[in-house]
Amino acid sequence: MTIGGRPTALIERAKAEVAKLARSSADSVQVVNVESVDWSDSSLGCPKGGMMYAQVITPGYRIVLASGDQTYEFHTTNDPAGPLVQCGAK
Repeated sequence: MTIGGRPTALIERAKAEVAKLARSSADSVQVVNVESVDWSDSSLGCPKGGMMYAQVITPGYRIVLASGDQTYEFHTTNDPAGPLVQCGAK
């Protein structure tokens, strides 16, 4: 489901993951940015060495969240139950 074009279920899943990583509550996790993205392959923009990925345009989202002074970026597909790939903490 989206509200105002934002994928609420994916955002909530990402917030829960950040809360676990940061050892904080999901309520303390701030949404920095959410944008719709067409990933160039099934790696969702986060390829891992030695892996092969389907070369297919994959619609999804880039979700950037913050907890304290840490920023977390997640890449997803459009599927609310689909993969949620963390692409690094800053």
